[in-house]
Amino acid sequence: MSNGFDPFEDASLIVAHDMSNAYDAVVPPIVQTSLFTFTDYDDMIASYRGEKIRPIYTRGLNPTVRMFEEMLAKLEGTEDAIGFASGMSAISSTVLSFVQPGDHIVAVKHLYPDAFRLFGTFFKRMNIEVTYVDGRDEEEVAKALPGAKLLYLESPTSWVMETHDVAALAALAKSHGVLTTIDNSWASPIFQQPIALGVDLVIHSASKYLGGHSDVVAGVVAGSRELIGRIRGEAYPYLGGKLSPFDAWLLIRGMRTLPIRMKAHEQSTVVIAKRLQAHAAVETVCYPGLANQLAPGLTGTSGLFSFIFKEGIDVRTFSDHLTLFKLGVSWGGHESLIVPGDVVLAQKAQPNSAVAFGISPRSVRLHVGLEGTEALWSDIEAAIAAASAG
Repeated sequence: MSNGFDPFEDASLIVAHDMSNAYDAVVPPIVQTSLFTFTDYDDMIASYRGEKIRPIYTRGLNPTVRMFEEMLAKLEGTEDAIGFASGMSAISSTVLSFVQPGDHIVAVKHLYPDAFRLFGTFFKRMNIEVTYVDGRDEEEVAKALPGAKLLYLESPTSWVMETHDVAALAALAKSHGVLTTIDNSWASPIFQQPIALGVDLVIHSASKYLGGHSDVVAGVVAGSRELIGRIRGEAYPYLGGKLSPFDAWLLIRGMRTLPIRMKAHEQSTVVIAKRLQAHAAVETVCYPGLANQLAPGLTGTSGLFSFIFKEGIDVRTFSDHLTLFKLGVSWGGHESLIVPGDVVLAQKAQPNSAVAFGISPRSVRLHVGLEGTEALWSDIEAAIAAASAG
Protein backbone atom coordinates (compact mmCIF):
# COMPACT_ATOMS: atom_id res chain seq x y z
CA MET A 1 0.00 0.00 0.00
CA SER A 2 1.04 3.58 -0.53
CA ASN A 3 1.58 4.29 3.20
CA GLY A 4 3.53 1.09 3.87
CA PHE A 5 0.76 -0.46 5.96
CA ASP A 6 0.53 -4.25 5.81
CA PRO A 7 -2.50 -5.41 7.83
CA PHE A 8 -1.49 -9.05 7.55
CA GLU A 9 1.96 -8.55 9.07
CA ASP A 10 1.76 -5.57 11.41
CA ALA A 11 -0.15 -7.02 14.37
CA SER A 12 0.60 -3.93 16.45
CA LEU A 13 -1.95 -2.02 14.39
CA ILE A 14 -4.60 -4.53 15.38
CA VAL A 15 -3.63 -4.63 19.06
CA ALA A 16 -3.23 -0.84 19.06
CA HIS A 17 -2.08 -0.67 22.72
CA ASP A 18 1.29 -1.51 24.23
CA MET A 19 0.37 -1.15 27.89
CA SER A 20 -1.11 -4.01 29.90
CA ASN A 21 -4.83 -4.21 30.48
CA ALA A 22 -6.22 -3.93 33.98
CA TYR A 23 -5.51 -7.04 36.09
CA ASP A 24 -3.10 -8.16 33.29
CA ALA A 25 -6.14 -9.47 31.40
CA VAL A 26 -5.43 -10.56 27.83
CA VAL A 27 -8.88 -9.20 26.87
CA PRO A 28 -9.58 -5.65 28.06
CA PRO A 29 -12.26 -5.46 30.76
CA ILE A 30 -15.41 -3.50 29.91
CA VAL A 31 -15.74 -0.17 31.68
CA GLN A 32 -19.51 -0.51 31.99
CA THR A 33 -20.45 2.66 33.81
CA SER A 34 -22.58 5.69 33.05
CA LEU A 35 -20.46 8.23 34.94
CA PHE A 36 -17.09 8.80 36.58
CA THR A 37 -16.46 10.54 39.91
CA PHE A 38 -13.78 13.07 40.84
CA THR A 39 -11.20 13.02 43.60
CA ASP A 40 -11.97 16.57 44.72
CA TYR A 41 -13.35 19.98 43.69
CA ASP A 42 -10.17 21.02 41.86
CA ASP A 43 -10.16 17.79 39.84
CA MET A 44 -13.78 18.34 38.79
CA ILE A 45 -13.45 22.00 37.85
CA ALA A 46 -10.23 21.38 35.89
CA SER A 47 -12.04 18.69 33.90
CA TYR A 48 -15.01 20.94 33.15
CA ARG A 49 -12.68 23.76 32.10
CA GLY A 50 -10.99 21.40 29.65
CA GLU A 51 -7.64 21.69 31.44
CA LYS A 52 -7.48 17.91 31.71
CA ILE A 53 -9.07 15.28 29.50
CA ARG A 54 -10.68 12.47 31.45
CA PRO A 55 -13.98 10.55 31.43
CA ILE A 56 -16.89 12.42 32.98
CA TYR A 57 -19.97 10.77 31.48
CA THR A 58 -20.05 7.79 29.10
CA ARG A 59 -22.04 9.71 26.49
CA GLY A 60 -18.96 11.89 26.10
CA LEU A 61 -15.96 9.65 26.82
CA ASN A 62 -15.57 6.06 27.96
CA PRO A 63 -12.28 4.09 28.21
CA THR A 64 -13.58 1.00 26.37
CA VAL A 65 -15.08 3.10 23.59
CA ARG A 66 -11.86 5.11 23.40
CA MET A 67 -9.81 1.94 22.96
CA PHE A 68 -11.94 0.94 19.97
CA GLU A 69 -11.64 4.44 18.49
CA GLU A 70 -7.86 4.37 18.78
CA MET A 71 -7.67 0.92 17.16
CA LEU A 72 -9.76 2.07 14.20
CA ALA A 73 -7.76 5.29 13.82
CA LYS A 74 -4.54 3.28 13.60
CA LEU A 75 -6.03 0.89 11.06
CA GLU A 76 -7.23 3.78 8.88
CA GLY A 77 -4.00 5.75 9.35
CA THR A 78 -5.76 8.75 10.89
CA GLU A 79 -5.13 10.97 13.89
CA ASP A 80 -8.44 10.24 15.58
CA ALA A 81 -11.79 8.45 15.36
CA ILE A 82 -15.17 8.61 17.05
CA GLY A 83 -17.61 5.74 17.64
CA PHE A 84 -21.39 5.86 17.27
CA ALA A 85 -24.42 3.73 18.10
CA SER A 86 -25.01 2.89 14.41
CA GLY A 87 -23.65 3.49 10.95
CA MET A 88 -26.51 5.89 10.27
CA SER A 89 -25.67 7.84 13.41
CA ALA A 90 -22.10 8.13 12.15
CA ILE A 91 -23.31 9.31 8.73
CA SER A 92 -25.89 11.82 9.97
CA SER A 93 -23.65 13.25 12.71
CA THR A 94 -20.74 13.65 10.30
CA VAL A 95 -22.69 15.37 7.55
CA LEU A 96 -24.61 17.62 9.95
CA SER A 97 -21.34 18.76 11.52
CA PHE A 98 -20.22 20.30 8.23
CA VAL A 99 -23.41 21.04 6.26
CA GLN A 100 -26.04 23.66 7.09
CA PRO A 101 -29.50 24.45 5.65
CA GLY A 102 -29.13 25.79 2.14
CA ASP A 103 -25.81 24.01 1.51
CA HIS A 104 -25.08 21.70 -1.42
CA ILE A 105 -23.86 18.10 -1.26
CA VAL A 106 -22.49 16.14 -4.22
CA ALA A 107 -22.93 12.37 -3.79
CA VAL A 108 -22.14 9.39 -5.97
CA LYS A 109 -25.06 7.37 -7.26
CA HIS A 110 -25.97 4.04 -5.66
CA LEU A 111 -24.85 4.94 -2.15
CA TYR A 112 -26.03 3.08 0.95
CA PRO A 113 -29.87 3.00 0.76
CA ASP A 114 -30.58 4.56 4.16
CA ALA A 115 -28.08 7.36 3.47
CA PHE A 116 -29.93 7.93 0.20
CA ARG A 117 -33.23 8.08 2.10
CA LEU A 118 -31.77 10.43 4.73
CA PHE A 119 -30.64 12.79 1.99
CA GLY A 120 -34.02 12.61 0.26
CA THR A 121 -36.21 13.12 3.33
CA PHE A 122 -34.73 14.84 6.40
CA PHE A 123 -32.08 16.76 4.47
CA LYS A 124 -34.65 17.82 1.92
CA ARG A 125 -36.72 19.37 4.72
CA MET A 126 -33.59 21.25 5.80
CA ASN A 127 -33.24 22.68 2.30
CA ILE A 128 -29.96 20.83 1.76
CA GLU A 129 -29.55 20.15 -1.95
CA VAL A 130 -28.02 16.84 -3.04
CA THR A 131 -26.73 16.29 -6.57
CA TYR A 132 -26.04 12.68 -7.59
CA VAL A 133 -23.21 11.99 -10.01
CA ASP A 134 -21.63 8.98 -11.69
CA GLY A 135 -18.41 8.60 -9.71
CA ARG A 136 -16.75 6.91 -12.69
CA ASP A 137 -17.14 10.11 -14.72
CA GLU A 138 -14.63 12.58 -13.33
CA GLU A 139 -15.77 15.31 -15.71
CA GLU A 140 -19.35 15.02 -14.41
CA VAL A 141 -18.10 15.17 -10.82
CA ALA A 142 -15.94 18.22 -11.56
CA LYS A 143 -18.89 20.08 -13.06
CA ALA A 144 -21.03 19.43 -9.97
CA LEU A 145 -18.45 20.44 -7.33
CA PRO A 146 -18.31 24.28 -7.56
CA GLY A 147 -20.21 25.72 -4.61
CA ALA A 148 -20.64 22.35 -2.87
CA LYS A 149 -19.84 21.93 0.81
CA LEU A 150 -19.36 18.15 0.83
CA LEU A 151 -18.52 15.30 -1.58
CA TYR A 152 -20.01 12.03 -0.31
CA LEU A 153 -18.38 8.90 -1.72
CA GLU A 154 -18.78 5.15 -1.65
CA SER A 155 -16.52 2.77 -3.57
CA PRO A 156 -17.66 0.17 -4.38
CA THR A 157 -21.25 1.40 -4.33
CA SER A 158 -24.23 -0.44 -2.91
CA TRP A 159 -25.86 -3.25 -4.93
CA VAL A 160 -24.28 -2.41 -8.31
CA MET A 161 -20.71 -2.41 -6.92
CA GLU A 162 -19.33 0.39 -9.10
CA THR A 163 -15.76 1.36 -8.20
CA HIS A 164 -14.19 4.80 -8.50
CA ASP A 165 -10.75 6.35 -8.61
CA VAL A 166 -11.06 7.65 -5.04
CA ALA A 167 -7.75 9.55 -5.13
CA ALA A 168 -8.74 11.40 -8.30
CA LEU A 169 -12.16 12.35 -6.89
CA ALA A 170 -10.62 13.49 -3.60
CA ALA A 171 -8.14 15.66 -5.51
CA LEU A 172 -10.98 17.19 -7.53
CA ALA A 173 -12.86 18.01 -4.34
CA LYS A 174 -9.78 19.52 -2.73
CA SER A 175 -9.22 21.78 -5.75
CA HIS A 176 -12.70 23.22 -5.15
CA GLY A 177 -12.32 23.46 -1.37
CA VAL A 178 -14.90 20.70 -0.84
CA LEU A 179 -14.70 18.33 2.14
CA THR A 180 -14.68 14.62 1.20
CA THR A 181 -16.22 11.73 3.09
CA ILE A 182 -16.39 8.07 2.09
CA ASP A 183 -18.27 5.03 3.36
CA ASN A 184 -15.51 2.39 3.58
CA SER A 185 -17.64 -0.41 5.08
CA TRP A 186 -17.38 -2.72 2.04
CA ALA A 187 -13.60 -2.83 1.73
CA SER A 188 -12.74 -2.20 5.40
CA PRO A 189 -9.37 -0.64 6.30
CA ILE A 190 -7.75 -3.91 5.22
CA PHE A 191 -8.48 -3.48 1.51
CA GLN A 192 -8.85 0.31 1.16
CA GLN A 193 -7.35 3.24 3.07
CA PRO A 194 -9.07 6.39 1.82
CA ILE A 195 -7.09 8.82 3.99
CA ALA A 196 -3.94 7.78 2.12
CA LEU A 197 -5.87 8.54 -1.09
CA GLY A 198 -6.66 12.10 0.02
CA VAL A 199 -10.13 11.69 1.55
CA ASP A 200 -10.86 13.80 4.65
CA LEU A 201 -13.24 11.58 6.64
CA VAL A 202 -13.85 7.81 6.54
CA ILE A 203 -17.16 6.36 7.75
CA HIS A 204 -17.90 2.74 8.66
CA SER A 205 -20.96 0.79 9.54
CA ALA A 206 -19.03 -1.05 12.25
CA SER A 207 -21.88 -3.58 12.36
CA LYS A 208 -20.35 -5.09 9.22
CA TYR A 209 -16.77 -6.32 8.89
CA LEU A 210 -15.29 -4.43 11.85
CA GLY A 211 -17.58 -6.34 14.22
CA GLY A 212 -17.70 -9.42 12.05
CA HIS A 213 -19.98 -11.55 14.23
CA SER A 214 -23.46 -10.07 13.57
CA ASP A 215 -23.93 -9.25 17.25
CA VAL A 216 -23.38 -5.49 17.36
CA VAL A 217 -24.86 -2.40 15.70
CA ALA A 218 -22.39 0.48 15.61
CA GLY A 219 -20.69 3.11 13.47
CA VAL A 220 -17.40 5.00 13.46
CA VAL A 221 -15.78 7.96 11.70
CA ALA A 222 -12.02 8.47 11.31
CA GLY A 223 -10.08 11.54 10.23
CA SER A 224 -7.86 14.36 11.39
CA ARG A 225 -7.93 15.47 15.00
CA GLU A 226 -9.44 18.79 13.94
CA LEU A 227 -12.32 17.29 11.92
CA ILE A 228 -13.12 14.58 14.46
CA GLY A 229 -12.98 17.23 17.18
CA ARG A 230 -15.62 19.22 15.34
CA ILE A 231 -17.92 16.19 15.14
CA ARG A 232 -17.26 15.39 18.79
CA GLY A 233 -18.01 18.98 19.82
CA GLU A 234 -20.94 19.88 17.55
CA ALA A 235 -23.01 16.77 16.87
CA TYR A 236 -21.95 13.89 19.10
CA PRO A 237 -23.06 15.29 22.48
CA TYR A 238 -26.44 16.57 21.29
CA LEU A 239 -27.71 14.00 18.78
CA GLY A 240 -27.11 11.29 21.37
CA GLY A 241 -25.83 8.49 19.14
CA LYS A 242 -23.13 7.36 21.58
CA LEU A 243 -21.47 3.96 21.33
CA SER A 244 -22.02 1.78 24.41
CA PRO A 245 -19.04 0.26 26.26
CA PHE A 246 -20.29 -3.29 25.68
CA ASP A 247 -20.68 -2.73 21.92
CA ALA A 248 -17.20 -1.18 21.81
CA TRP A 249 -15.85 -4.27 23.57
CA LEU A 250 -17.48 -6.51 20.97
CA LEU A 251 -15.90 -4.41 18.21
CA ILE A 252 -12.46 -4.65 19.82
CA ARG A 253 -12.87 -8.43 19.82
CA GLY A 254 -13.96 -8.44 16.17
CA MET A 255 -11.10 -6.26 14.98
CA ARG A 256 -8.51 -8.69 16.38
CA THR A 257 -9.37 -11.09 13.55
CA LEU A 258 -10.28 -8.55 10.85
CA PRO A 259 -7.33 -9.19 8.47
CA ILE A 260 -7.80 -12.97 8.58
CA ARG A 261 -11.57 -12.77 8.11
CA MET A 262 -11.31 -10.33 5.19
CA LYS A 263 -8.89 -12.62 3.38
CA ALA A 264 -11.18 -15.62 3.93
CA HIS A 265 -14.23 -13.71 2.65
CA GLU A 266 -12.28 -12.62 -0.41
CA GLN A 267 -10.97 -16.08 -1.28
CA SER A 268 -14.40 -17.72 -1.22
CA THR A 269 -16.18 -14.85 -2.96
CA VAL A 270 -13.81 -14.66 -5.93
CA VAL A 271 -14.38 -18.37 -6.61
CA ILE A 272 -18.17 -18.17 -6.27
CA ALA A 273 -18.47 -14.95 -8.31
CA LYS A 274 -16.42 -16.43 -11.16
CA ARG A 275 -18.53 -19.60 -11.19
CA LEU A 276 -21.73 -17.55 -11.27
CA GLN A 277 -20.31 -15.44 -14.11
CA ALA A 278 -19.80 -18.63 -16.13
CA HIS A 279 -23.18 -20.15 -15.21
CA ALA A 280 -25.78 -20.47 -17.98
CA ALA A 281 -28.56 -19.13 -15.72
CA VAL A 282 -26.76 -15.88 -14.86
CA GLU A 283 -26.86 -12.71 -16.96
CA THR A 284 -24.53 -10.38 -15.05
CA VAL A 285 -22.31 -10.48 -11.97
CA CYS A 286 -21.51 -7.19 -10.21
CA TYR A 287 -18.28 -7.77 -8.31
CA PRO A 288 -15.06 -5.72 -8.45
CA GLY A 289 -12.99 -8.89 -8.05
CA LEU A 290 -13.90 -10.01 -11.58
CA ALA A 291 -12.16 -7.09 -13.25
CA ASN A 292 -8.73 -7.61 -14.74
CA GLN A 293 -7.43 -4.87 -12.46
CA LEU A 294 -8.84 -3.50 -9.21
CA ALA A 295 -9.77 0.16 -9.00
CA PRO A 296 -6.91 2.43 -7.89
CA GLY A 297 -6.53 2.29 -4.13
CA LEU A 298 -8.54 -0.93 -3.74
CA THR A 299 -6.15 -3.72 -2.76
CA GLY A 300 -8.66 -6.52 -2.27
CA THR A 301 -12.31 -7.44 -2.28
CA SER A 302 -14.82 -8.44 0.37
CA GLY A 303 -17.71 -10.90 0.46
CA LEU A 304 -20.60 -8.73 -0.76
CA PHE A 305 -21.75 -8.65 -4.38
CA SER A 306 -24.83 -8.99 -6.56
CA PHE A 307 -25.82 -10.80 -9.74
CA ILE A 308 -28.77 -10.87 -12.14
CA PHE A 309 -30.46 -14.06 -13.31
CA LYS A 310 -31.49 -14.53 -16.91
CA GLU A 311 -35.17 -14.55 -17.82
CA GLY A 312 -36.99 -17.69 -16.75
CA ILE A 313 -35.17 -18.25 -13.46
CA ASP A 314 -37.56 -18.01 -10.51
CA VAL A 315 -35.90 -15.91 -7.78
CA ARG A 316 -38.45 -16.98 -5.15
CA THR A 317 -37.69 -20.67 -5.74
CA PHE A 318 -33.95 -19.99 -5.74
CA SER A 319 -34.22 -18.15 -2.42
CA ASP A 320 -36.35 -20.77 -0.72
CA HIS A 321 -34.11 -23.68 -1.78
CA LEU A 322 -30.97 -22.24 -0.23
CA THR A 323 -29.94 -23.80 3.08
CA LEU A 324 -26.58 -22.26 4.05
CA PHE A 325 -27.46 -18.84 2.63
CA LYS A 326 -30.15 -17.31 4.84
CA LEU A 327 -32.59 -14.58 3.85
CA GLY A 328 -31.52 -11.55 5.83
CA VAL A 329 -30.45 -7.94 5.67
CA SER A 330 -27.03 -6.53 6.58
CA TRP A 331 -23.74 -8.34 5.91
CA GLY A 332 -20.15 -8.57 7.11
CA GLY A 333 -20.65 -11.33 9.68
CA HIS A 334 -19.52 -14.95 9.64
CA GLU A 335 -22.78 -16.12 8.04
CA SER A 336 -23.82 -16.15 4.39
CA LEU A 337 -26.86 -14.07 3.46
CA ILE A 338 -29.12 -13.32 0.50
CA VAL A 339 -31.40 -10.40 -0.34
CA PRO A 340 -33.53 -10.77 -3.52
CA GLY A 341 -33.90 -7.61 -5.57
CA ASP A 342 -37.65 -7.93 -5.95
CA VAL A 343 -38.06 -7.91 -2.16
CA VAL A 344 -36.14 -4.65 -1.94
CA LEU A 345 -38.21 -3.20 -4.80
CA ALA A 346 -41.33 -3.94 -2.74
CA GLN A 347 -40.10 -1.80 0.15
CA LYS A 348 -42.43 1.09 0.91
CA ALA A 349 -39.75 3.46 2.27
CA GLN A 350 -39.57 6.76 0.42
CA PRO A 351 -37.50 7.58 -1.44
CA ASN A 352 -37.06 3.97 -2.57
CA SER A 353 -33.38 3.52 -3.32
CA ALA A 354 -33.97 0.25 -5.16
CA VAL A 355 -36.14 2.01 -7.73
CA ALA A 356 -33.69 4.91 -8.01
CA PHE A 357 -30.77 2.49 -8.43
CA GLY A 358 -32.53 0.64 -11.24
CA ILE A 359 -32.26 -2.70 -9.42
CA SER A 360 -33.63 -5.56 -11.48
CA PRO A 361 -36.29 -7.85 -9.96
CA ARG A 362 -34.09 -10.69 -11.20
CA SER A 363 -31.14 -9.51 -9.12
CA VAL A 364 -29.82 -11.15 -5.98
CA ARG A 365 -27.37 -9.74 -3.43
CA LEU A 366 -25.14 -12.27 -1.73
CA HIS A 367 -22.89 -12.00 1.25
CA VAL A 368 -20.41 -14.88 1.22
CA GLY A 369 -19.65 -15.92 4.77
CA LEU A 370 -17.11 -18.26 6.30
CA GLU A 371 -18.92 -21.61 5.99
CA GLY A 372 -16.58 -22.92 3.28
CA THR A 373 -16.34 -22.27 -0.46
CA GLU A 374 -17.42 -25.63 -1.82
CA ALA A 375 -20.30 -26.06 0.62
CA LEU A 376 -21.60 -22.61 -0.31
CA TRP A 377 -21.25 -23.25 -4.02
CA SER A 378 -23.12 -26.57 -3.72
CA ASP A 379 -25.91 -24.69 -1.95
CA ILE A 380 -26.11 -22.12 -4.78
CA GLU A 381 -25.93 -24.77 -7.54
CA ALA A 382 -28.77 -26.80 -6.05
CA ALA A 383 -30.94 -23.72 -5.61
CA ILE A 384 -30.33 -22.61 -9.21
CA ALA A 385 -31.23 -26.08 -10.45
CA ALA A 386 -34.50 -25.93 -8.52
CA ALA A 387 -35.24 -22.41 -9.80
CA SER A 388 -34.61 -23.49 -13.41
CA ALA A 389 -36.79 -26.60 -13.30
CA GLY A 390 -40.19 -24.96 -13.75
